Order: sequence, then structure tokens, then C-alpha cells
Amino acid sequence: MTMPYDTSAEAIRERLRACGLRPTRQREELAGLLFGSGDRHVTAEGLHREAMVGGTQVSLATVYNTLHQFTQAGLLREVVVDSGRAYFDTNTSRHHHFFNTHTHELADIHGDAISVGRLPEAPEGTRVEDVEVVVRVTPARV
Repeated sequence: MTMPYDTSAEAIRERLRACGLRPTRQREELAGLLFGSGDRHVTAEGLHREAMVGGTQVSLATVYNTLHQFTQAGLLREVVVDSGRAYFDTNTSRHHHFFNTHTHELADIHGDAISVGRLPEAPEGTRVEDVEVVVRVTPARV
């Protein structure tokens, strides 16, 4: 796990500007929550709950929009674990994930821990950009 980012108001504003995003109050507050405690995986609903408990008045739609804007700007990675369930990862380095189907938690797997031997040829006019592996795990039965 990496150390928290500098979440001072000015550092957050500079980070948003550097990515081409206008630093609005809601973006700044959500960025402070996202990046203030090291690398983490969040859902939009979870971040919305966290914001509301912390006194940030923001709609769930704004949280979704902000997470997608941060992803497009390179501040987050979206990890889709199944249809209708996506997490946002503050660790944007190349890596993979364990997804616990019982607890719905994600855990990082170092990028070099998984080797993909062969990939099919990409469709005409495209190229393989990246391969991300999600390993689903469940509690072992005794």
C-alpha cells in the first residue's frame, strides 16, 4: 500500500489542474476522501456514503460523474468485476486483483505475479493495450 497523497487544498487543486480538470468544491472534497489514506478500492455508493457521513453534500450522480472524470484523467482505474459492479482503484500502476465473491472486497496482486502466455490477435485495426486479470476467490469450505 502506498502512502497517502498530499491532500492539502492547494495540492489537490494542482493535481486536478495538472490532469485538465477544473477544481470544483465537490471534486476537491471527493479527491481528499479518495487519496487521503493511501491506495484503496471504492465503489461509487461507498464513496457517496463516506462523503455524506463526513458532511460533504453531494449527489450519487455527481459521485459517479466525478469518478468517471477522474478515471478518464488518469487519476483512477476502473475495475469491473461483473456486470453492474465496478470499483475505482487509486493505484493506477499495472497490477491485477483478487475479488472476494463473499465479502465483495478487492485486493491488489502485483503486476508481475501473473503471466499471460498467449493472447489472440486483436481485431483488425486495433491493438492490445493492456491485460488485467481479476481472480475471483471465495471462502474455503471446511
